[in-house]
Amino acid sequence: MITPFTDDGKVNYAVAEKLAVHLVETGSDALVICGTTGESPVLTWAEEMELFQLVRQAIAGKAQLIAGTGSNSTHEAIEATRKAATLGVDATLQVVPYYNKPPQAGLYEHFKAIALAVPELPVMLYNVPGRTGQNLLPETILRLAEVPNIVSVKEASGNLDQTSHLRSILPPTFSIYSGDDSLTLPMLAVGAQGVVSVASHLVGNQLQQMVQSFFQGQVQLALDLHLQLLPLFKALFLTTNPIPVKAALQLQGWEVGSTRSPLAAAPSDVIDSLKSVMTALALL
Repeated sequence: MITPFTDDGKVNYAVAEKLAVHLVETGSDALVICGTTGESPVLTWAEEMELFQLVRQAIAGKAQLIAGTGSNSTHEAIEATRKAATLGVDATLQVVPYYNKPPQAGLYEHFKAIALAVPELPVMLYNVPGRTGQNLLPETILRLAEVPNIVSVKEASGNLDQTSHLRSILPPTFSIYSGDDSLTLPMLAVGAQGVVSVASHLVGNQLQQMVQSFFQGQVQLALDLHLQLLPLFKALFLTTNPIPVKAALQLQGWEVGSTRSPLAAAPSDVIDSLKSVMTALALL
């Protein structure tokens, strides 16, 4: 979920609450709060904890809340995850440490330490080498899968061969989720369970239908939906996420504000592309 801001750059908690409820009512089974799309790098820990508490109350009993409490500091990630657990979140998303580029042995120890520090909280690993500079390898994930509460991975490497390899070596109970909307259907075909989505802000019900159609054996319908939504998937990544999706929500009348610096407002050509795609999909 994106993090809404006011015109003066403060977190807009009222809109966050409304948006969380809207997303649950339009097809989302769970919400990741303070992930990449939520601009976690520019939020304070105090803002994040306030969002966790607010959204948990807003969607209680309707959907799960996955708290993005990852960091490139193991100690900081543990501290944040422990605090989030006391607020009643359902799970945690832990991103591969960024910038310091640890080796695989360091990644293993990092995630293991976080999981063992909060054993009551399920952990979803988050592999996004395009942002972190380091790829969490399948063999490392296999070792981490031995930790009881490390139960899933958001795989955003964009590498279908890597996803296939993951599925071939991981226990069937360990879930793989696509981290890219445009790769959701291909990843389902090689063993993924669903998607941690950006486009769900706009087409959550259609994404839910696509995933369910695939698992019900209606592969042609799933493909039709994928191809129908593909232009939107691409438009939402014409520039750095979440710039386009925030612009798209603004086009629909959501007062979500702009992104925080150092991200920038959506350029006019991106807005024009969004208007065209969204009009074609009857989203405006």
